Amino acid sequence: MQAMALVFQAVADPTRRELLARLRSEGALSLGELAAPLAMSRQAVSKHLGILQEAGLIEIEWRGRVKLHRLDPEPLRVVDAWLVPYAEAWDRRLERLRKHLKENE
Repeated sequence: MQAMALVFQAVADPTRRELLARLRSEGALSLGELAAPLAMSRQAVSKHLGILQEAGLIEIEWRGRVKLHRLDPEPLRVVDAWLVPYAEAWDRRLERLRKHLKENE
């Protein structure tokens, strides 16, 4: 459960979610590439990346002297699997509501 708590804590921050979204859509990026569109210092972005790395959401790859950050979606799959029973409960409730509304048209 500690690993899942780290993932929830990491994705709770909008900046870290933005970083993950960029890594998902653009692939491996350097610190400079990740920091360029953000209104914060490279040092601040680096701290966010450290939290994402600690949660297992990013991997580091060195290409020569360039440190690239790459998304590792596996921890998100674990969280997604944990959420399935809750989603199924909502699906059942919504299906009952849909049936009720259809019966009372």
